[in-house]
Amino acid sequence: MRRLRISAISYLNTAPLMWDFEHGDTGREFDISYTLPSACARALEAGTADVGIIPAAAYGQIPGLAVLPGVAIASRRPVRSILLVSRVPLDKVRTVALDTSSMTSVALLKILFEKWLGGGRTFTPMAPDIESMLAAQDAGLLIGDPALQINRSPYFTLDLAEEWIHRTGKPFVFAFWAVRREAVRQSTPSLDLATVFQQSRDHGLETASLDQITRDWAPRLGLKESDVRSYLSESIYYYLDAPCLEGLQLFYRYAAELGVLPAAPEIDFLGAAEACIA
Repeated sequence: MRRLRISAISYLNTAPLMWDFEHGDTGREFDISYTLPSACARALEAGTADVGIIPAAAYGQIPGLAVLPGVAIASRRPVRSILLVSRVPLDKVRTVALDTSSMTSVALLKILFEKWLGGGRTFTPMAPDIESMLAAQDAGLLIGDPALQINRSPYFTLDLAEEWIHRTGKPFVFAFWAVRREAVRQSTPSLDLATVFQQSRDHGLETASLDQITRDWAPRLGLKESDVRSYLSESIYYYLDAPCLEGLQLFYRYAAELGVLPAAPEIDFLGAAEACIA
């Protein structure tokens, strides 16, 4: 038997999910690395990670994965960290630079344009530097911490989660934990994976935990503590519940219909018998 390798996202929004791994004994049971969302997906696909907080857009493209139930990075209101940024009004945007860190937000942006905002845009992957993006394109898509750090006042901005919710009435799910089934069979006996990750989320969202995360991350990102706290407690929703699953399935359906992603996958959850490895 071997320890499972976790690939986590190196953004503020993952900090509550990783609480027990970073502040308790749980971390000793796993090998943990931090990277960007798109790289999490590549690590699972390559077999260099066993568990990953993967972009929703990547799930159907990697065989042999099961979703850990109950935990997500989602939003039921403006998310603040998934932004289309431009110096010109949205209806004037014709070329868009896409953050290379992103998969799900890229797919979501293409859906929003094709279904509701007018198609015909040209998309170019670029590193997430807004000045370079806007020097080459009409608009730039930023995700995660770089989006939170941007001063929005000089720009026209579109919060992608806010636009999705406005158009569909559904929450939007950006990422969730997935595990390689083959790795589950090879790992430590009697490890209840679903409970481990759900409890870490719950502990990370406790008041004292959020206080510490806020104190640690605000100076790191150059943000006010109040902004960090409201982002974690209001902008991000950490539960993969029934409304979020409805939003996720709708995203998959639209993406498949528009050719943005392959055919919509079924959500294959890790069963209770599997979650507790026997």
